[in-house]
This record gives sequence, structure tokens and C-alpha cells, in this order.
Amino acid sequence: MGHAFQHTVMDALIRHKRMSGCNTLWQAGTDHAGIATQMVVERQLIGEGKTRHDLGRDDFIDRVWKWKAESGSTITKQLRRSGASMDWSRERFTMDEGLSKAVTEVFVQLYKEDLIYRGKRLVNWDPVLHTAVSDLEVNSEEENGSLWSFKYPLVDNKDKHIIVATTRPETMLGDSAVAVHPEDERYRHLIGKFVHLPMTDRQIPVIADSYVDPEFGTGCVKITPAHDFNDYDVGKRHDLPLINIFTEDARINENAPERYQGMNRFDARKIIVEDMKCAGLLEEIKPHKLMVPRGDRTNAVIEPYLTDQWYVKAEPLAKPARDAVEDGRIKFIPSNWDKTYFEWMRNIEDWCISRQIWWGHRIPAWYDADGNVYVGRNEAEVRAENNLGDEIPLEQDNDVLDTWFSSALWPFSTLGWPENTPELETFYPTSVLVTGFDIIFFWVARMIMMGMKFMDGEVPFKEVYIHGLVRDSDGQKMSKSKGNVLDPLDLIDGIDLDALVKKRTTGLMQPQMAPKIEQNTQKHFPEGISAFGTDAMRFTFASLATTGRDIAFDVGRIEGYRNFCNKLWNAARFVMSNISEGETFDEITLGAADKWIISKLETVKKEVEISFGNYRIDLASHAIYDFIWSEYCDWYIELSKTVIYNSVDRKRIAGTKHTLINMLETILRLLHPFMPFITEEIWQKAGKIAGKSGDTIMLQQYPVYEEVNLDEEATKEIEWLKTFLLGIRRIRGEMNISPGKPLQIILKNASNDDKALVEANKTNLLKLGKIDDITMLKDGEQAPESAIAIVGEMEILVPMAGLIDKESEIARIKKEMEKLQKDLDKSKTKLGNPNFVDKAPETVVNKEKERVAEMESSLSILTQQLKRIEKI
Repeated sequence: MGHAFQHTVMDALIRHKRMSGCNTLWQAGTDHAGIATQMVVERQLIGEGKTRHDLGRDDFIDRVWKWKAESGSTITKQLRRSGASMDWSRERFTMDEGLSKAVTEVFVQLYKEDLIYRGKRLVNWDPVLHTAVSDLEVNSEEENGSLWSFKYPLVDNKDKHIIVATTRPETMLGDSAVAVHPEDERYRHLIGKFVHLPMTDRQIPVIADSYVDPEFGTGCVKITPAHDFNDYDVGKRHDLPLINIFTEDARINENAPERYQGMNRFDARKIIVEDMKCAGLLEEIKPHKLMVPRGDRTNAVIEPYLTDQWYVKAEPLAKPARDAVEDGRIKFIPSNWDKTYFEWMRNIEDWCISRQIWWGHRIPAWYDADGNVYVGRNEAEVRAENNLGDEIPLEQDNDVLDTWFSSALWPFSTLGWPENTPELETFYPTSVLVTGFDIIFFWVARMIMMGMKFMDGEVPFKEVYIHGLVRDSDGQKMSKSKGNVLDPLDLIDGIDLDALVKKRTTGLMQPQMAPKIEQNTQKHFPEGISAFGTDAMRFTFASLATTGRDIAFDVGRIEGYRNFCNKLWNAARFVMSNISEGETFDEITLGAADKWIISKLETVKKEVEISFGNYRIDLASHAIYDFIWSEYCDWYIELSKTVIYNSVDRKRIAGTKHTLINMLETILRLLHPFMPFITEEIWQKAGKIAGKSGDTIMLQQYPVYEEVNLDEEATKEIEWLKTFLLGIRRIRGEMNISPGKPLQIILKNASNDDKALVEANKTNLLKLGKIDDITMLKDGEQAPESAIAIVGEMEILVPMAGLIDKESEIARIKKEMEKLQKDLDKSKTKLGNPNFVDKAPETVVNKEKERVAEMESSLSILTQQLKRIEKI
């Protein structure tokens, strides 16, 4: 849903700019998603009873390419189904030959400038995948745990001890120190002394560091630099040894006492706690909530792990990237997202770019037998540059680069860099990047850093439009475990209940959730999901594209926009059934309605243009929707019928037909960026009738605001007419008068302007208002008991005598009021119940409050209506 939403926004922007005459480029592209893709293929192999090691590196890579061919076609098919008007001839993949060449070039250049280095540091380590992972691939959520307090005996006095608290007892085997706050009076006398590290034969110092929170636990903290990111920083400040006690499987290694070697970390935890208890060194155990980092693909607890990795020195690249946003060369939309950008960029650390997997860009580094490292574009270049003969064996680094490394080069690598191609000259820097807020640092910032580094300080894009996340109608995050995930293709094509349940319950990480998911699915979609079509789905996304953070997607809303498609289709059918292809309109007279709709369209054009300029796709779509539905379909088409079917003035008829078809053709162009399929289909015929040439609507000019077409007089006249007719319709609704029942109308306090407008619009008033006759109330004349509508100072009187059955209407209204009052009392009782208000989701409580307000309003209207009828 997130991709479908994002591509709707991007496609609306690109179609708008393309139709506005800009030289546009929107490239289709995918990254190789190193870890995720390798996992999928490895699971396939496991199903066959094999591992990647059984195949070997080359055959495994071949297997991944085969899977990519299948998966890639699925992605592009979905993009095409969503109407994405990308330049498919320029489709790119981060493992393409051209992009791979760019990746190698960047690595080599950065290495030669000492901006890439290899070093031993802490990383997020997934013990199932056996690779480092980025922060983006780690989910940290609060879980129930324990806080263990242990006694560490003092070296110079074994009868005394210092108490440390930890949530991970197993890591004590790698402790390098105990830290206290330098101003903590309780422990100041111990700073510089040593304690015995229990269960080992090591002694570790007591150090002072302001990192320690004196209020947490005992105010004494064990420092394990090789297994905690904060401890790693403390260790660097105090030059502490880094003792790695884990294998890549997160088992205890040979650096720990023999008793624990080979145990997995959680078994070791239990044994260590038991051993500490037996030794009389366990002070206490408390329940404790803590944030636990888990791999987003394996759900394994991520381990801070000391290992050799490749790094990019970030700060030299980050400073120009910060400056570009600070001085306005790059703007975030909404502007508040630059704070998020700066927060990361001002605290940036070196970037770990190596991954211990096979699928990806293999690091262009080779090692000789002595461990010397050589970096180059290929092995031949390495040998030539370093005078290494063919007899010296070299082995290429087994690691591959983080997927974000190649993705960071996207704005220029896809245009032919490092060659200076015409595409690079034309399209770099790009205009706008559309993306989610969750990858501002991981992708946006890195593209800025790399773009400015390798494109002579030129920014990769000038604006960054940040959109929110798509959530369900209750504002909940979509997830398989909740059973609230929607597939965009299901919204387009429809899906029955059984298939939807099967889709939502297959492959669950927690199979026990299946019954609840099935129950929720049956509750929300008892008949499955209807087929709404691509246009309705896209328009729903467009209407929700606010500058807020979250987008609540309600299937009821997409149903409304499917009705909008039907409304447009029926309007087009009416217009084209009354105007034949080749019909000319050489001599035309425009009536007030024609001038009004033309004028109205200009205001919409202006509003849409301003909204596009501000990236308010939602406001643009709302303006177009309101104009098409309310002004063009509900009013102008109805007003045109009285001319086409009742007028004898050929020029007036020609003027109305001319306006009808030209309005329709312009509307289609205005709407096209949001609804490409239905607008293209209708335009193929309507465009020809309107005299347009060209093969497709998407290369036609986007409607441009023309002030000369504004007509205040016509607008005033038609707004007066609309107010008059709406007043009549309101009276019919309130008094339950049949829409087809002819009315006698009396006008009171009509000015000369009102009388002139009545005369000029009499046909429309009689036909559209289903009015038999309109008379003026004479001075001094007493008006009969009537329902009243107001137009300015004029009163529209509808005499009630004979129009309704007074007694049955009173009974109907009272019955409706009783039902409303009963429902209102029920809702008020619910809102008065603290259990409901405090425990129900905020969105549910707010909906109930809205229901109460609506019911109270309806009761008020019915009460007034009852009083009026009782007077008759």
C-alpha cells in the first residue's frame, strides 16, 4: 500500500509536468535488496534440503538471478497496473552492468582518498543471517525482562564488593571495567581500584565516566566494550580492551572460561546466574522492561558484535550535504523534516558498508597470503598497480556492499556515470525526490552525500517531498500479524472472502494468530473486497496525500471514488451522445450557464496549479472532484438539457454543445494525472470531437489558468439560480414532498433584479425545480401558510395546503424522532462510561462523539420541521 500510494503521488507529479511541457524523466528502478533476496532464495534451497554452501558461490548467484527475473517482472507488472508512466526503456537495477561499474568506481575513488577503510568495530550482528545489518533492519520494541544485580569483590578487600546491575548477565564474561559517575560520593573512593570479575580469573578497574546515571540501579555499571554500543564509546575514552566473547552464531567462544564455551548466549545466561547465586554473588533479581533489538527478517535478538568491516568516513561527505540543506539548495517539503535530517547528519558516525552475504556487489579488494589488502577495479588492475606477478596468489574479499551503497548512487549512476553522457548532462540534478520519512537518513542523506561528492558539488535533487505512512482506517499500522494488510491489486481486481482470509493467514510468523485474523477479516469484509479499479484507488491515495505523517485508508472512501468514475463516465456518454464527431460550431451564443461554467473552471485551474506547486496533491484532487461532480455534472449538464431540449435558438444550442464538449475535454486533461485510464479512454473519442489532435491525452497540454475567461455577472446569476433551486429541494426534503410533485411558488420581497433573474431563468426554474408556476406576492396581500426558503432578501414561499397529509407526516416525524432519541441516549450512555472512553481506541471514541453530534443536529431539524407542519 505504501508503494502504491507513493507511486500515485510520483505519477501525478510527472504527468502534470509532462503535460505542462517539461522535459521529464521518471526512471523505473529496483535495488537488489541483498539480505532480503538472499533469504528468500536460501529458504527455497532449505525446502529442497540444500544450503547455499552446497551450491557454491557462483551457482548460488545464478539461482538468485533466476529468482530476480520472476520477482522483478511481478514488481514491474504491479507498477504498470497502477498506471505508473515511467520511461520503461530506461529501467535500471542496481546490479546491472552499468550501475555495478559505477559502484566499483565510487568504492575505488573513496578508498584512494582515504574515505573508505577497513577496521574492527561494533556492528548490529544478526546471528541467524551471520551478517552485519543496518539500523533500518533492526526493530526495537519494549519487552519484559529482568534486572540482575551482582556483587563484584574488591581486589584489595575481598570482604567488600561493588554491586552492578545488568539486563544481560552473559556479557559479564567480556567486561573490561566497572564505571561510576565521577561526582557520585558513594563510589569516589573506589575510582582507580580493581575488582575481581566473577567466574573469570581477570581483574578489571573501577573508572569514572559521566555516561553513568547515578539514579539507575546501584549507580555502578559494568562496561563491556565489545558487546554494547554505549560501552564501546566508554571503552574508547578509557582505552579499555575489547573482549569479544561470542561466535558468529552468538555462542560463547574461547575468550570466555571453558565452562561456558559453546553455549548459546541464553543458555549461558541461565548457567551464569545460577553460578553467581551458588557463589553468593547474586544480590537480587527484579522484573524489568527493556528495549530489545530484533532483526526485521529473522526476529532474532540482534547482538552488538566486534568484527572486521569496511567503513565510509562519513563526516567529510556529510558537511557539504548539511550545507546544501542549510543554504536552501535542497528543500524538504514539509519543511519540518529538515530537522530530522539535521539531527542525523550532525551526529553522523562512520558508515559500515560491508555485509557477510553473497548476493550483492562484491567488495573490490584482494588479499595476499600475508593479509595485505589491495583495492582496484579488477584483479588485473590490482596486480598492475602494485607490481604483483601472476605467481602471487590473491583472494578477493568475500563480503558484499550494503544495498544502500549502490542505492546512494542512483541519481547519477542510472544516467551513465562515470561516463559524461547526454542523459547526465540533461537530467542531473533532478528536480524532486518523493519518499517516506523513514529513510531520510538511510537513502536521502546518502544520495546527497554521494551526489555532491562525485558530481562536482552539484546537489542530486532540489526538493524532497516527504510523505506519510499508509495505515488502516483506525489509524493502525498495517501488518500481517494484525490481519489488516491490504493488497493494492485486490483493491483493483477484487477478491472474495475465502481468498482474502487465505491470503492473510498464510505464512504467518505467529500461526496462532490465524483464527483472530480470520475473525477480523470476516467482520470488516464479510463479502470480500469489491473490484474498484486502478483509477478509484489512485484517486483515493491522491485525496489522502496531505503533508501529515499518517494516511488512514478507508475502503469506504475508495467506493465513493469508484462512484465518481461512474459519474464521469455517464456525463461523458451524455455529452458525446448529443454531439457527433465532425459537428462544427462556427456561430455560437453563450448563455449565462455557459459563461459561468467556463469561469468556474478557471478558478479550479488556478487552485490546482497552486496546489501542485505546493505538493498538495490532496487539495488539487479535491478541487477537481468538487468541480466535476458538483458544478459540471450536477449543475451544468442539467442546465444544458433545458437549452438542448427546449431552446429554438440554434446559436444558443451550438454554444451549449460547444461548451459541453470543450469543458469535458479540459476536465479530462485536468483529471488525467490522477485517473489516467478512464481519462485516456474517454479522451480518445471526446478529444476528436473537441478538435484535438494527438495519439494520447498524456502528451496534451495541461489546462492553464486564463483570467480573461472569468465572468462575474454570469457567476452571480447562476449562483442565484442554484440558491433558488436548492431552497426548493430543501423544502421538498424537509416536508417529504415527492421530487416529481409540481409546486406552486410565491415570491415575497422580490427586487427588480430578482424579477429580471426569474424571467431570464424561468425555463430552468420550471424544469429543474419541477415548478408549475411562479407568482409574485402583491403589496398588502396575505401569504398562505407556507414553507420558506431565502435567496438574499427574497423569500420563496411554497404553500403547504394540499401538498402533504398533515396527520401522517406528523406521525412519521414523531416516530423518526423517537428512534433518534433512543439511539442518542444509547450513545450518550456509552460516552458516559469510563471503561469505554478510557479503553477504546481514540478513533472509535471520536466516531461515537461525531455520531452524537449528528443525531442531535438531526433531532433539532426534525423538531423545527414538526413545528412548521403543525401550523398548517
